[in-house]
Amino acid sequence: MTDIAAATAAERRELADVLDTLTADQWDAPSLCAGWRVREVAAHLSMGFRYSVPRFAAEFARARGSLHRMTDRAARRDAAAFTPPELAVLLRDNAGHPWKPPVGGPTAGLAHDVVHGLDITVALGHPRRVPEDRLRLLLSAVTPRGLRFFGADLRGIRLCADDLDWSFDGPPAPAHGAAAPVHGAAQDLLLVLFGRRLPAGRLHGGPEGFRVPPTLVA
Repeated sequence: MTDIAAATAAERRELADVLDTLTADQWDAPSLCAGWRVREVAAHLSMGFRYSVPRFAAEFARARGSLHRMTDRAARRDAAAFTPPELAVLLRDNAGHPWKPPVGGPTAGLAHDVVHGLDITVALGHPRRVPEDRLRLLLSAVTPRGLRFFGADLRGIRLCADDLDWSFDGPPAPAHGAAAPVHGAAQDLLLVLFGRRLPAGRLHGGPEGFRVPPTLVA
């Protein structure tokens, strides 16, 4: 538990450092979260620190019980309310905050920050690499329920990391043929597990036309 908390705090500080370096154009560039710019993702990263439980419940009710609708509205509103430097400060100043998603424990909180950080850096072509220990922790925590929640259809697919000794077999394809290997960097494969659609050229192998569906929010 302590290790996860420390990893989460470090991830937030490192992401805040990345945000500090972005240009105005980069803040307005598309992220890997469909419909969100970098600034909406950054606003979403700090939402858990800023929303009390009663406010979260009220926003959720206002969105008629849709978590995606609620977080989308909040991210767009908050992205307009805070400046880029303020969004970076919110992340850094709350590095040790114990927030985690409503479903899932501390590991889910780390996954939330790592994946949304990659939503920013991968979309921008930024060179930041997530530390190996964090990637291994998150890759080992993948569950079928998580794949379903994030819309990652990996039937008949075997994910193989090029930079780590790690692989993952999706459910068997209806034809029950051999799993088609898809290769890429471990952090890119983590994004695949979370339903992200990556820029062209980051994955290789797999069946022709292999794509994962875009996701709105997580």
